[in-house]
Amino acid sequence: MKLQHLFITIIALTFFNCKQDTWQLKRIQGEQININDTLQADAEIEAFIKPYREHVNKDLDSVLSYAVATYSKSDGEFNTAIGNLFADAVYEQSNPVFFKRTGKNIDMVLLNHGGIRAIISKGPVTSRTGFEIMPFENSIVVVGIKGSQINDMTNYLSKAKRAHPIAKLHLVLDVDYNVKEADISGEAIDTTRTYYVATNDYLYSGGDHMTFFQPEESLHILDYKIRNALIDYFKQTDTIKPVIDNRFIKLKN
Repeated sequence: MKLQHLFITIIALTFFNCKQDTWQLKRIQGEQININDTLQADAEIEAFIKPYREHVNKDLDSVLSYAVATYSKSDGEFNTAIGNLFADAVYEQSNPVFFKRTGKNIDMVLLNHGGIRAIISKGPVTSRTGFEIMPFENSIVVVGIKGSQINDMTNYLSKAKRAHPIAKLHLVLDVDYNVKEADISGEAIDTTRTYYVATNDYLYSGGDHMTFFQPEESLHILDYKIRNALIDYFKQTDTIKPVIDNRFIKLKN
């Protein structure tokens, strides 16, 4: 990718009189400087950062787990193996934290399809894999919302027609993309009950038009990045083998 720095020089004239200074813009001029392979590295700077780069690369490339196949977010229509892994990993890693602080369990997880930024390749899984999948600094939050807002969520998912990663929520659409079945951990959604939904701070704030998180009954900030939860999951899981299942499907007839 070609990067460019734009330097702009602003030249102004100052007019002085006995009462006050008056500034007027006379000219703006700029220059583009391309940053590409033709620029020579500074040997002294390279020598200084080399040990740090090697240390970081060693940490990033340390093998944490093994994937039995290659997984992509384009592999399924309404749920994907990598998306299911993503949501399940967030649940497994964040629920103990939430329970320790509140004495309650997370009821479900909702993340966004666009938040998955890379594939998991067959073979060794490393910390670098986690950074590639989730390069953003998004953190996990647990939002307490009413069951009526969960219904708003399922309606959103039915209209979005995307494989947004979910865990603990089971959703079935009819042939016309209407919600036919929806339950959490096998139980019908109670519109008066408060459900604790793990998501990321971007979606909580209305990202991807997910406005159903607010107003919330409660908000718990876990201080736990999505990426770190994923890497911790890799460390605890010897073999990665997620599957496409029936957590979010559409009936064909």
